[in-house]
Amino acid sequence: MKGIATGDAIGKQSEMLSHDEVFRWYPHGIRGFEGTPGAIIPRYVRNSKHEWRIGETTDDTERTVAVARAILSERTVSHSSVGREMLSCRKSVHPGIKSLWEFHQAADPQRIARHPDGCGAAIRVAPVGIFYASNRLDDLVNGAHEASISTHGGSLAVAAAAATAAAVSAAIDEASPRQVLEIAERAAAEAERRWPGDNAPAFATAVRAVHDDLRRSPGLQSGEVAAHYFPNQPLTIVPLALALATVMESAEDATLFAANIGGDSDSVASIAGGLLGAMDPGTVNNDWYAVVEQVNDHDLVAVANELAQLRH
Repeated sequence: MKGIATGDAIGKQSEMLSHDEVFRWYPHGIRGFEGTPGAIIPRYVRNSKHEWRIGETTDDTERTVAVARAILSERTVSHSSVGREMLSCRKSVHPGIKSLWEFHQAADPQRIARHPDGCGAAIRVAPVGIFYASNRLDDLVNGAHEASISTHGGSLAVAAAAATAAAVSAAIDEASPRQVLEIAERAAAEAERRWPGDNAPAFATAVRAVHDDLRRSPGLQSGEVAAHYFPNQPLTIVPLALALATVMESAEDATLFAANIGGDSDSVASIAGGLLGAMDPGTVNNDWYAVVEQVNDHDLVAVANELAQLRH
């Protein structure tokens, strides 16, 4: 949970920028929190939707906590309880993010979305991976589906969520990076089999392709990765996050790498940071996490500990 939140907040500094724009705003690249914690991120000054602050987490972390609250309340993963908790979330609720806007406009915790294929479900399903052990693949896939469909019911969205939840669970169970990737692939393939899209299977294939390409690279460079796998659509955002988490060895390093790519950098950094934090907690930057708690007051360690007690 620390890796998720720090990745989210660090990555927000460059979200939706092109790779070149990242380095125009940050000539030395993003090296952590670039400025005073709590101050407005310079490019969000006078932003009409929200003046995001340095160290502030986004709807990614807010909705991760909502899924955790739903599980703690019901002792299971149910789309209606997830929907109920998500209706209390307030960040990024505007017409520019159609999936969240339509969900909140409907104001119905029982609502099931049929089509969106973005990564908005994958970024919030880590609590499902904490709740279910990695030998319960069927429960992980079903739980990811239940946690997704309030806003994201498309095949790619559910597959991305299933892959992420399964990877988190395997990481907690001390699986090797290779095993983490394999269970993510299996979960994605099973999700696509159950809820197929027009081009299924597509997501599981993308996960392996991005990983293998990055693994073959003699030295990862953010510009090169941005040129091939810029994270701005369903078949690059979560596959890139899973690849970084299973090729790199440090949550801190993966978070910075993702932030310096640009695109949907907060989602990539959040997922990769969370996975590597689960695999090796010592690689999460605790100074960054202290800033996150100072700015947001999430108390994520308490949430994680409560969930861990329910793991089965």
